[in-house]
Amino acid sequence: MGLIGTLVGYALTAFILLLVARMILDWAALAGRGPAWVGRARAFTRATTEPAIAPVRRVVPPVRAGGIGFDLAFTIVFFVALVLRSIAFAL
Repeated sequence: MGLIGTLVGYALTAFILLLVARMILDWAALAGRGPAWVGRARAFTRATTEPAIAPVRRVVPPVRAGGIGFDLAFTIVFFVALVLRSIAFAL
């Protein structure tokens, strides 16, 4: 079971890194236009992480605070991935 847990742990680590990249690229998009590769990288990270975030977003919609919206679904998926990664590496 150790090999399977390790492989799942590494897959979850890659997913967490994609989530962090998505967060950074989304912030960069808010700052303004950048090089063309930023748009392509942002599209890639969104395409790979959205299937995990979208179902959570349907249950937990973004919270509005004035003109700002906080996407709690992203945060929930991030923390669940961290917990599952810890469990996988412990197996």
